Amino acid sequence: MDDSDLARLRACPHCDALYRLPELAPRERADCARCGATLIAPQVRAFSRSFALAITALILMAGAVFGPFLDLSTAGMQSRASVLDAIEAFSDGVMFPLSLAVGALIVVIPALRLALIAYTLGPMLRGGAPWPRAGQAFRLAEQLKPWSMAEIFLIGVAVALVKVAGLATVHPGIAFWALCLLVLVTVLQDTSMDKETVWHAIETRRGKPDGSFGAAERPTAATPAMAKRA
Repeated sequence: MDDSDLARLRACPHCDALYRLPELAPRERADCARCGATLIAPQVRAFSRSFALAITALILMAGAVFGPFLDLSTAGMQSRASVLDAIEAFSDGVMFPLSLAVGALIVVIPALRLALIAYTLGPMLRGGAPWPRAGQAFRLAEQLKPWSMAEIFLIGVAVALVKVAGLATVHPGIAFWALCLLVLVTVLQDTSMDKETVWHAIETRRGKPDGSFGAAERPTAATPAMAKRA
């Protein structure tokens, strides 16, 4: 078996069943015949969609961090809080590591992950070659995914608002709605990401001149015992 034959093999990430890779049309997916896991699901305009959602999420992240998050008023007193205020609330004494963890998990890591995705996809939108270390950047973005916890912070805020609503008048600020949109856009970005296409493009376009590949280039895709229309 030569290198070209080896490149056409794909193992199921769940049960390790091995399949050969013939062509798979966009909007179809290939499922493992043994465990039913989705092996690959090519999508139309995957690069442009994922890149646009990543940039949108970064803009929303800036609004969520620096804008007013909540306004609380009771008995003639009013208080305004932001995401930065929530991070700095634990910045004194022995609680300082907790402040660092909160800032990293809800701001730094999500923003870094989105920036790495944009760095990886941006140069390849119109068929160009990837920037240096694009593979490492994309791999790091995937490794940071479990540690991106902006949605967990939003759930915690929602639970707190239920308890505070009976004690004070709560007015969500623009940062609150920006964070809600950020979570939604991030979910859409993750579901629309065609990782197989990204990895294939990084490997095949590395060292090639810009424009040597079409923007709609698709990788060969696994079609094991089952191939379904997405």
